[in-house]
Amino acid sequence: MLKHLLTAATITAASFAGVAAYAEGHGETITLRATANSNEADEDYAGLIVFKDYVEAASNGAIEVELFIGTQLCSNGAECLEGVSEGSIDIYISTSGGAAGIFPYVQVLDLPYLMADDRVAEHVLQGDFVRTMRDMALADSGDTIRLMTIGNTGGWRNFANTQRRIQTPADMEGLKIRTVVADLPQELVRALGASPTPIPWPELFTSFQTGVVDGSKNGITDIMGMKFPDAGLQYITLDGHAYMGALWWMNNDKFMDMDPAMRRVVVDGFYALQQATFAAPKRGAIQAYADFVEGGGDIYVPTPDEKAAFAEAAAPVQGWFRENVQGGDQILDALIAAVGEAEADLAAAYEADLN
Repeated sequence: MLKHLLTAATITAASFAGVAAYAEGHGETITLRATANSNEADEDYAGLIVFKDYVEAASNGAIEVELFIGTQLCSNGAECLEGVSEGSIDIYISTSGGAAGIFPYVQVLDLPYLMADDRVAEHVLQGDFVRTMRDMALADSGDTIRLMTIGNTGGWRNFANTQRRIQTPADMEGLKIRTVVADLPQELVRALGASPTPIPWPELFTSFQTGVVDGSKNGITDIMGMKFPDAGLQYITLDGHAYMGALWWMNNDKFMDMDPAMRRVVVDGFYALQQATFAAPKRGAIQAYADFVEGGGDIYVPTPDEKAAFAEAAAPVQGWFRENVQGGDQILDALIAAVGEAEADLAAAYEADLN
């Protein structure tokens, strides 16, 4: 045990010695310009605050992180990722939908019912699956855009609507469900028997009020943050069909030009950021669900058999993804393998902890 502690201490001391040596040998501070198209109440902002605090402290001031929240530097996924590629933006966070126009295979995160819960998702997103996606994105961007980590932005997507409780796929029949313009979420809604209706996010409140759409697939914090119950949204089914992944990108040249000790600080900073974004939606959901129920909302938790019926109905979406998305086979196989490993590891952990 003492040997292990001394080894860990040696590694830590060597790491900070490298940081100190870098700070002494370089007169100029490294500045990282990080942006998120959100606001200060969002999980993305919480993650960036943790990242900034960690990196600036751990680098002994050799790295400074500047935060640009909202649309100060860019206004959408394509524009922001172009900025990352060109180097005018160092760090950017996107949803899978926001990056799908450039890296279509990131939509694998939107495939339904592959990850069962937070423990599985968090295990998967800390392993080789992310490295596989990183390698694909580097290759497709000419080694300019590097995926640093995948966190969370809003918890889990669940079906919510203005009309009735949804317990089985049959209950989806005839409902108009809001989606983004991307093909994959529309394929999912069709597979479950409903009608996909692409609506811009800012227009969704009014669309609920006027009946243009009957429902959506969002997390509870987004639902309550946008006050959708005031527009008639009263039913939520906690089917948890997709984990709301947040993809954190960095200009690869900026990262690789750093001293190895600084790169380690940045990597550790993104780990801290990831943990913060894993936690923030769970905390925010507690009050959001309480407020939803207090306002007369109905929350339904599907039984295991009902959830299995949803997964069976949605299964053809995986085949569509493989056939229609460039890189779909490679990334879906990587995700399925990672989920299998996560479930096996968690099963062994439960066996050890419950007995």
